[in-house]
Amino acid sequence: MAMESTTLDEVKFRTSINIPEKSRDKIISILNRDLAAASDLYSQTKQAHWNVKGENFYQFHELFDKLADEIEEAVDDIAERVTALGGYALGTVRMAAENSYLVEYNCHSGHSIEHVKVLAERYAAFAKRSREMIETTAELGDLSTSDLYTDISRAADKALWFLEAHLQ
Repeated sequence: MAMESTTLDEVKFRTSINIPEKSRDKIISILNRDLAAASDLYSQTKQAHWNVKGENFYQFHELFDKLADEIEEAVDDIAERVTALGGYALGTVRMAAENSYLVEYNCHSGHSIEHVKVLAERYAAFAKRSREMIETTAELGDLSTSDLYTDISRAADKALWFLEAHLQ
């Protein structure tokens, strides 16, 4: 379907969803940016899961795994919404690395609390952006995507609460 000179983010598929094409294009672009960030957040959470050390190792190992599973659901939901709107989900690891707005994971100590601090920063950034996109996508006439962002922000806020509880 894509022409040789077309980039993947310009690939479109036919849909009967009655959101104007110009709005859908903007929403697809927004969603693909957050797909990259959600994939990045998943991998950063797994990074913490694999490398955590110190006090309460097992509890943090399990917590990070649970949080990764939850963010992986968001990855799938975002990608499926992109394709439902007639877009092309940009979901490979390389695409995520190129397009994520999250800061690279750089916790070298391995200590559990250091991982918690780093993840709390990432989840806070992801939750903030998700809340901003609730309004943005609603203004573009897509209440379904706005609702998706409401679900994502609620889950990100809950994950952030679980992380920050260890820092208080």
